[in-house]
Amino acid sequence: MERFVFVLLVFLCNSSFRFTATDAYDPVDPNGNITINWDFQVLNVKDMSPYTVMVSIHNYQMYRHIEHPGWRLSWNWTGKEVIWNTVGAETTEQGDCSRVGAANARPHCCLRRPVMVDLPPGTPYNRQVANCCRGGVLSSFVQNNLTSTAAFQMVVGEFALAKDDGGGSMEPEKPWHFDIGVPGYTCSNATTVAPTRVKVDKNRYEQVLLTWQVTCSYSQYRASGVPSCCVSMSTFYSETIVDCPRCSCACQGSPTPTSPQCVSVDQPRTPALPASSDDEPAAPIVWCSEHMCPIRVHWHVKVNYRQYWRVKVTVSNYNLVKNYSDWNLVLQHPNLRSLTQLFSFNYKPLVEYGSFNDTGMFWGLRFYNEMLLQDGNVQTEMILEKESDFTYSGGWAFPRRVYFNGQECVMPPADQYPKLPNGASELRGSSLIAGNCLLLLFFFVLV
Repeated sequence: MERFVFVLLVFLCNSSFRFTATDAYDPVDPNGNITINWDFQVLNVKDMSPYTVMVSIHNYQMYRHIEHPGWRLSWNWTGKEVIWNTVGAETTEQGDCSRVGAANARPHCCLRRPVMVDLPPGTPYNRQVANCCRGGVLSSFVQNNLTSTAAFQMVVGEFALAKDDGGGSMEPEKPWHFDIGVPGYTCSNATTVAPTRVKVDKNRYEQVLLTWQVTCSYSQYRASGVPSCCVSMSTFYSETIVDCPRCSCACQGSPTPTSPQCVSVDQPRTPALPASSDDEPAAPIVWCSEHMCPIRVHWHVKVNYRQYWRVKVTVSNYNLVKNYSDWNLVLQHPNLRSLTQLFSFNYKPLVEYGSFNDTGMFWGLRFYNEMLLQDGNVQTEMILEKESDFTYSGGWAFPRRVYFNGQECVMPPADQYPKLPNGASELRGSSLIAGNCLLLLFFFVLV
């Protein structure tokens, strides 16, 4: 009895920890964040001349990326700073610049809180810097670390100086209240770190004089009050198809503003869909279902071999107003360390805890299935080698966690997983056992 109580307490503690700690800690990517560096290239505080700073945004998250409409970096100036010029990005508004500058030399932005956006692809070369001009889109670090960084340069004047404890001038006053304009991210204050160097073009690096650093962390709870994907399951040894839990992402007719609208599949023609703007994506409209999720991931245990087993994974897009470009899928399963063959997807293991390899990231092949279209799907099959702990019982063959585009998907309850047939607790090496039985029966017939 004491042992049962102890196990129950451990389960409750673990469950409560999961719901309270996931907002601040990602067990799959514990060190992931977005880091913003302000690297001062020109700084002369003695004559208070405008300084030149290169701002770079680094996405160090392994599987989360920034989609269209992209990042929108904003901050509050401490004094009366103005931005005289920018390269690689621009502010959304100029503001009232009547207090500074002549008619032929007006600043780029005089707002107390500027909002900086990336320039689109195809921007003229004289307005570019290295890593700019991708429309605010940032790849995840694993998918493409070459496009996971953005940068722009700006010239800032009219700044105030910070004072040290001795009363001497040290550096300009730091901006505050940083925001990258993407739901779910919270940014820290700027801190001074050791300066290094900055890349100014394809071949050249320059030493910087001062570096400020801002760190932005992600919380799925802050990003959305409801999930955006769910998981369903099926197997070759059971006729039961476990669908996504009811109301996984919302309930039909729910009055909450975060609930997507739905369209019945019985409608005779495709409904008129709202157009999305460049600044705000269109609200999701999905096919009406029990789960009401824009994305469904289906895990099917397909075939049992003597030394291997095969799984088919299908990702379906029920969102009628959005194509998912550069999508990715993260699966946590203990047998992924023995993944032998994969079809139609890219794959990379996410090893964050020593050599413990039970999590992998999957994404589409370039020019083939890197975009998940509206009302479409992408599929893969994988072959995994059977290990000593392999079994089909107890739900072992199903994933522990599933993420789509950085959002954790809703899993069915474990007591609804497809069950093994009666009298078959294991299917490990079933073909070999059947063969041995037939051979033994044939031997007895001969005797």
